[in-house]
Amino acid sequence: MEVASVNGRIHAKNLAKSILIPVVGGSIVGALANRNTREQYRRLKSPSFAPPGWIFPIVWTSLYKMMGVAKYRAEEKSKPYGKEREVLAPYEIQLGLNFLWSFLFFKWELRGTALIEMAVLLGAITWTTYRFYQADHLAGGLMIPYIGWVAFALGLNYSFWKLNK
Repeated sequence: MEVASVNGRIHAKNLAKSILIPVVGGSIVGALANRNTREQYRRLKSPSFAPPGWIFPIVWTSLYKMMGVAKYRAEEKSKPYGKEREVLAPYEIQLGLNFLWSFLFFKWELRGTALIEMAVLLGAITWTTYRFYQADHLAGGLMIPYIGWVAFALGLNYSFWKLNK
């Protein structure tokens, strides 16, 4: 597994933790914030480009795994320089914002607030990507699909908000 190898080594425990935190955290948030969301999603007026609901868990699980590997690589590369906090602070901020969005949009039905929060999230992901890229080019590259998906989701959130005021 070349992607997980940093300086010719894989720290399996750190890699597993880095992947499991966003994957398990996202699953827990999904269970708490997204109850009955399939029906709610179907009832909303949708833009023409809205994907079917079953796409979201597949995409998010893939993105959470990629961001976990990116976090692992950036952290491992920054350890010898004592810069882990500097590299990981934006990651932790964006992950918290990521988890918050589901509550805003689905549980509390604050779609306008969710839209603003997602714009901030996109900025935090971009900041994280920049920091990760500085520590490890591959770690930064692994974050690019996440930026793309959240940019798409921002447009989707805006459309849902406009259509369902």
